[in-house]
Amino acid sequence: MMARAWARLFLMETKLYLREPVAAFFTFAFAPMMLILFGSIYGNRPSPMLGGRGMVDVSVPAYLGLIVATVGLISVPIGTAARREAKILRRFRATPLPPAAYLTAQIAMYMGVTLLGGIALILAGRLLFGMRFDGNPLAVVAGFLLGALAFLGLGMTIGSLAPTARTAQAVGMILSFPMMALGGAWMPLEILPESIRRISAWLPLTHFVVLMRGLWAGGSLGSHLGDLAFLAATGAIGGALAARFFRWE
Repeated sequence: MMARAWARLFLMETKLYLREPVAAFFTFAFAPMMLILFGSIYGNRPSPMLGGRGMVDVSVPAYLGLIVATVGLISVPIGTAARREAKILRRFRATPLPPAAYLTAQIAMYMGVTLLGGIALILAGRLLFGMRFDGNPLAVVAGFLLGALAFLGLGMTIGSLAPTARTAQAVGMILSFPMMALGGAWMPLEILPESIRRISAWLPLTHFVVLMRGLWAGGSLGSHLGDLAFLAATGAIGGALAARFFRWE
């Protein structure tokens, strides 16, 4: 009975998310549109500057960062704060389901839509530009899910602290868009000035992009222990802060 109720809650949350035009756009359409735009301009010819890979070959794993950042830092905080404002969280707490059921359904839903957004981007790169992939699919999925969890933790922290959905949206955008610009999600890190790369080394999105690009090109998880540790620490800190400051009303 509990499992059935959890499944219904998960499906309901997924439907509500997909019915929100802005959230659906940034999850499923924004990164593929960026890929189509710049892929059409630059093509996918191998470049020595990119290690013999094409622009699309390096852009697809980098653009995965757009998806985890927009879902984690924009969709999650806005959704959490908006539900609190509308007294929805208080109603969930009053139901027979334990609070953990709601929270785990939320986490599963956000992880699911993030993964689907990544699949849509990969299909666009492969079908439209013949994207090259030399990595281990399981390693890529593992790295992707770790990064998604890290940004989910950050987003839940923002949503827990923000008093309103409008505030959550502003904070999420202030954090996400500069991070995308500096972290290699919009343009390859190789073309950024050295001074910018030194700053970007402290951003979780940079470590996610470096991890994804490395795994995409055939690297192993063991060769990216620093990136994995940074993302794991980000997720752990974000999750701990979210648990500490989460409010039902």
